[in-house]
Amino acid sequence: MKACWAIALREWASFFRTPTGWVVSALLCALGGSIVALTALAPGAAASLRGFFDAAEWLLLPVIPAVSMKLMSEEHRTGTIDLLIGAPIGAPSIILGKYLGGLLTLLTMLAPTLVFPAVLWPIADPAPDLGPLLSGYLSLVLLGSVYLAFGLAASAASSSQTLAFLATLFFLLAWLVLPSLRTDRLPDWLEAARQAVALRPRVALMARGAVPVADVVFLLSAIAWALTLATGIHAVRRVR
Repeated sequence: MKACWAIALREWASFFRTPTGWVVSALLCALGGSIVALTALAPGAAASLRGFFDAAEWLLLPVIPAVSMKLMSEEHRTGTIDLLIGAPIGAPSIILGKYLGGLLTLLTMLAPTLVFPAVLWPIADPAPDLGPLLSGYLSLVLLGSVYLAFGLAASAASSSQTLAFLATLFFLLAWLVLPSLRTDRLPDWLEAARQAVALRPRVALMARGAVPVADVVFLLSAIAWALTLATGIHAVRRVR
């Protein structure tokens, strides 16, 4: 576990040692702040961050691929992957360490958004409910974690950060949009599969204050599946 945390802290620190890390963080805060200003601070608007949480799937769509694209691809591009392979640490530990580093980065980027409820709380009457705020941030973290896991798998498969970014972006975009398209021509079994894999309904309820256990289990299972895929990809490239 020490090796995992060492890799995680290195990834977290390296992201914020470059201008990209600060630009991406500023972009997330600026877009989020604009949504809060339009939906919660407008005259007559409800004192709620629901608009911010509802837009999370789109806000994180360009942000998380920018975080995950370098996690493994940069190691392959520069050749430093040989140092990791030569270290007494297995492929699962490397992937877990990289993932934890990306997760720490995500949490660091989300931390400034706590200013939003801090600003809203003293000026709202009545004050915002604490439950929806907590469940909304839970939806942010879980959704970002899912995005990150699949981005890590894409990064493990490519030596190009650009390709890893685009692959993650288009995969997540397809996952958000395609299952949401409704058609009456699908067979019953395919319609059931479409509803089962749809991502947006899984986080929509959490953004509104509910935390269905089934949806949390689905998101955690998606993370585990993506990390297993990333580990397999890394193991295959490791023996080549």
